[in-house]
Amino acid sequence: MNPAEAPAAPTFSQALGYWLRLGFISFGGPAGQIAIMHQELVEKRRWISERRFLHALNYCMVLPGPEAQQLATYIGWLLHGARGGIAAGALFVLPSLFILIGLSWLYMAYGDVPAVAGVLYGIKPAVVAIVLFAAYRIGNRALRHAALWLIAGGAFLAIFALHLPFPWIVLGAGLLGALGGRLAPGIFAHGGHGPPVDKSFGPAVIDDATPAPAHARFSPPRLVRGALAGLLLMALPYGLLIAWQGAQGLPARMAGFFTAAALVTFGGAYAVLPFVYQAAVEKFGWLSATQMIDGLALGETTPGPLIMVVAFVGFVAGWGTPPPGVDAPFWSGVLGACVATYYTFLPSFLFIFAGAPLVEATHGDLKFTAPLTAITAAVVGVIVNLALFFAWHVFWPAGFAGAFDPFPAAVALAALVALIRYRAGVIPLIAACAAAGVLKTLFLIQP
Repeated sequence: MNPAEAPAAPTFSQALGYWLRLGFISFGGPAGQIAIMHQELVEKRRWISERRFLHALNYCMVLPGPEAQQLATYIGWLLHGARGGIAAGALFVLPSLFILIGLSWLYMAYGDVPAVAGVLYGIKPAVVAIVLFAAYRIGNRALRHAALWLIAGGAFLAIFALHLPFPWIVLGAGLLGALGGRLAPGIFAHGGHGPPVDKSFGPAVIDDATPAPAHARFSPPRLVRGALAGLLLMALPYGLLIAWQGAQGLPARMAGFFTAAALVTFGGAYAVLPFVYQAAVEKFGWLSATQMIDGLALGETTPGPLIMVVAFVGFVAGWGTPPPGVDAPFWSGVLGACVATYYTFLPSFLFIFAGAPLVEATHGDLKFTAPLTAITAAVVGVIVNLALFFAWHVFWPAGFAGAFDPFPAAVALAALVALIRYRAGVIPLIAACAAAGVLKTLFLIQP
C-alpha cells in the first residue's frame, strides 16, 4: 500500500471478514476494543481518517449503550450503508453470544470445574492490564492540553470520590467544552481523542475532507422511515412474545426490562450492572447473587462488550423457568439469552442509524466538536476509575478487609509490561495468563 495514496475502498465482503474477526478478538472492554479498531482501521488499513474516527467515537461516547459496538456500527454504516452497519454491529456481538451460551450451559449443567476456575483466575488480571494499557493509549491521544487533563482528573474524582452518576459528569463536561470552545477554541477544536494536529497515517478511504456518501446525508424522510422501522423491529417480536405467553410471561418481561436497561447504560457496563443486579436478582429472582457474580466473570473473559453478561442472565433465567412447550432447559436458556441480547442492543442500532447523519454533518463544526472533546476527556477519567475498580476486586477478592492476593497482581504487572514494552498481542497474552492461572490452581495450591 502506497502511504502517499488513499487505499482502495473495501468491498462489503472484505469489510464483513474484518468485522467477523473483530468479534472474536475484541477483548479488554470498550477501551481495548476501541484501541484495536483504531490500530486496524485508522493506522493499518486506513479505511477512515483519525479525525473522522474520533468524531464518530465522541458521538458514541455520549449515547447509552456499548460505545465500542456502536462505533463499529457507525463505521460499517459509513462504509456500506445500513447493511454495513448491521453487519458490523451484529458481528461484534454474535461471537460473544454463542460463546456465552456455551459457557452458561457448562456452568448450569456441570457446576464448578477446577480447570475453569484456574482459567478465570489467570484471565482476570490480564483484563486489568489490557484496560489500563488501553486507557493509557487513548488518554495519550486525548489529553493534549492541561485543561483537558483537568477535566479528566475532575471526572475521575467525581465518580471515584463523590460517586456522581455518569450522565451528570457527561453534562458537566459538555458544558465546560461549550464554554471552552468559545473562550479557547484551539484547545477544543479537534476532538477528544485527537492526536497532535500534524499527526497523520496517510490518506484514508474516508478522509478528513471526504464528503459524506449519499446514504450518510441527513434527510427528514429517511429519519422518519428509520424510526418507524426501528419501532417495528422492537414492537413486532415483543407482540409475538406477549401473544405466546402473555405480558407477564418471562420472555416478554425480559424484553421490556432489557430495553429499559439499554436506555440507561450511560458510562458503560459497570454503570448499569447495579441496575441489572437489583432487578434480576432482587426484584425478579431470575438468578442468585452468586450466579450473577459468576456471570460477570464469564463476561469479562469473553470477547465483545461486557454488557453481554445480560446473555448469561437471560440464559439462567430461561433455564430456571422454561416456557410451555419447551421441555429442554438448554433451549429455554438459549431463548432467554437471545431475547436479552436482542433488546439490549437493538436501541444501539437505532441511535446510530437515526443520529449518525446529523453527526456527519457536524464533523467540522466547533459548536459540536468542542463539547464532545471535553466529554471524551472526562471519559478518560472514568475509564481509569473503571480500571482501578476492577483491579481492586481482582487483587483483593474479599475486599480491602481481606488479604491481598499477590498472584493476580504479578500477572497483571507482567501483562502490562508485555503490552507496553513488547507490544504483545491480546490473544497470546490472554492464553498465557490463562495457562498461568490453571498452573497455579491445579498444581501449585496444596490442599
